[in-house]
Amino acid sequence: MKEKVILAYSGGLDTTAIIPWLKENFDYEVICCCIDCGQEEELDGLEERAKLSGATKLYIENVIDEFCDEYVVPCVQANAIYENKYLLGTSMARPVIAKRLVEIARKEGATAICHGATGKGNDQIRFELGIKALAPDIKIIAAWRNDKWTMQSREDEIAYCNAHGIHLPFSANSSYSRDRNLWHISHEGLELEDPSKEPSYDHLLVLGVSPLKAPDKEETVTMTFEKGVPTKLNGKSMQVSEIIKELNILGGKHGVGIIDIVENRVVGMKSRGVYETPGGTILMEAHQQLEELILDRDTYTLKKEMGNKFADIVYEGKWFTPLREAIQAFIETTQTYVTGEVCFKLYKGNIIKAGTTSPYSLYNESLASFTTGELFDHHDAEGFITLFGLSTKVRAMKMQEVEKANLK
Repeated sequence: MKEKVILAYSGGLDTTAIIPWLKENFDYEVICCCIDCGQEEELDGLEERAKLSGATKLYIENVIDEFCDEYVVPCVQANAIYENKYLLGTSMARPVIAKRLVEIARKEGATAICHGATGKGNDQIRFELGIKALAPDIKIIAAWRNDKWTMQSREDEIAYCNAHGIHLPFSANSSYSRDRNLWHISHEGLELEDPSKEPSYDHLLVLGVSPLKAPDKEETVTMTFEKGVPTKLNGKSMQVSEIIKELNILGGKHGVGIIDIVENRVVGMKSRGVYETPGGTILMEAHQQLEELILDRDTYTLKKEMGNKFADIVYEGKWFTPLREAIQAFIETTQTYVTGEVCFKLYKGNIIKAGTTSPYSLYNESLASFTTGELFDHHDAEGFITLFGLSTKVRAMKMQEVEKANLK
């Protein structure tokens, strides 16, 4: 019997060409596995395409709820944003994909897992670190880094497919390189490869419109959280995945969540991309608005540091590590009282606060008001400032002494 290889399969030109390449160069039985994180219409016709290309079997694994509940929610709770802009849409989907690829490999008794990520990108790191953490005994084949891979262009791949009897309607024309799941869609390539050029939003956007073309009327939205997890949208109880899907529609309609970023890849180069994350942007902002009321100053400060570290960990593909588990445990502790309702308005790319409430709010109107209340005596501030600024005053006094001594 032939050894089996599990191919991370999208149905695109790259992974289609990899099927006959694996059979020809390694004599593997190829089992394709497409992990559904919310790609929607991209999954249409995959089974026929995979078998036509020479695969013996195709798994389409729906992990949307697992993706949202176990990977998206922790990132939202951590406010994990890479380099202050990127909401990690591709990054946080990779560990759940790697996990399911390993599960299918175990089920099928496969000896190898193959992916089509290029040697320039981050995904090769994320896939392979995930596989190594969960199945160190399984061989990893990175087609684009393999010496037996000689194709260097879409034209080469199409010619290779045709030579192996695979005649599919792939175009040799260049297009945007995209990655889509329920959380976001990313765009790279074409004019985006030149940072001096403005993105062609009319041709590029998939999930919504630019703020310039958004409606002239705002839309009010309310969201309810329980222990840092979104549970209701506009008063209706929903699963997290359903909330994100609905927020994508609302956010896309109002031009929310479009970013143009030049980011630092793990491999050392800079890359430019446009990300559409309408629902995720709203969800992150709503969660932040609620935390502002609830977390004390010291916890909030440390949580920001941990959130930044969490973002780096996810971006670098280190999900299955003790450090991620430890930071997530800290984050989850901070969410114990992050319960309440957030109201906001969506208008031309903006998320505008419209009121936040929580039974655990630390905001005290008596303390915050300019009117003197029972809990605060203005005179108490004098002693506090004296002690808080003592080191500053002592240093200034010392500098005065030194200056006078130098003048003598």
